[in-house]
Amino acid sequence: MQHAVGAPLPQPHRPGHAAAGWTNQAPHPPHPQPAAPGWAGPAPHHAPPPPSRDTTGHMQLPPGAPVTAPVPPPADHTTGTGTGTGNATLAVLLIGPAGAGKTTVARYWASHRRVPTAHISLDDVREWVCAGFADPRSGWNDQSEAQYRLARRTCGFAARNFLANGISCILDDAVFPDRPVVGLGGWKRHVGPGLLPVVLLPGLEIVLERNAERSGNRRLSDEEVAGIHGRMAGWYGSGLPIIDNSTYDVETTARVLDDVLARAIASPPAF
Repeated sequence: MQHAVGAPLPQPHRPGHAAAGWTNQAPHPPHPQPAAPGWAGPAPHHAPPPPSRDTTGHMQLPPGAPVTAPVPPPADHTTGTGTGTGNATLAVLLIGPAGAGKTTVARYWASHRRVPTAHISLDDVREWVCAGFADPRSGWNDQSEAQYRLARRTCGFAARNFLANGISCILDDAVFPDRPVVGLGGWKRHVGPGLLPVVLLPGLEIVLERNAERSGNRRLSDEEVAGIHGRMAGWYGSGLPIIDNSTYDVETTARVLDDVLARAIASPPAF
C-alpha cells in the first residue's frame, strides 16, 4: 500500500481488529465465567502516566520553530577583526556538487566549533531507506523525487529541534540553482528564514578525482559528475557566498567557511 509523500501514517490497528492481509489471527477468547461471590472482577486497565522529568532518559523538549537570523559575533577590538562565528547558534546549508567535499567539510566544521553543533547529511538520511531505496545511479524518477523531498523534510525537522535546544547545525545537499523552489526554497521552508546557505564549488578536475575515490551508490559516472558541476556554476551571480576549495585542505576550507559565515551573519544573503 502506498501513501502520499508527507501524509500521516495509517492509524495503528486497535485490539480486536485484524490488519488487512494478515491471516494468522489470534484465537477467540473463552466465554466469561460467572464471577465468584464477593469477587468484583479485574480492575479496569488504565494507561500508565507519562514519565516525569526525573525519569532517566526523559527530557521535556521545547517546541521546534523556524530558525531566525543569528546575532553577529562581537568584534575583536585588539585586531579590529571579527572572531568568526564565535558562540552564535546558527543553521548552515552547505551546497555543492558530488565530490565537492561537502560532507567532510561540514563534519569537520561542526566538530571543531566551540559550541554544540550538529551535522545533518541529506545523503545519510536518504539512505535510511533500505528496501526500495532510489539509487541515484538509476536516474531521476518519481521515487527519487519523493525520497529527496522526504529526506529534506526530515532533515529540516531535525534541524529545528536541534536549534530549539540551543544546538547549531550544518546541513549539506546538492541544491541546483535552476530548481530553486525544490531546493533552496524548500530548505528555507523546512528550516526557517535564518538559514545561511554557502556554496562549495571546486574545479571540475578536483570533483572528478574525489568522485573516483568513492564507492557504492555515492560514486557517479564521470558524465553525471560533469553535468552536475556544470549546473552548479549557475550559483555564480546569485548573491550566495561561494568557496572554491580546489587548493584547500579540509581544515583550511572549514576555516574559510567560518569566516564566510561570520560575514553572512552580519549581512545575510538574500535568497
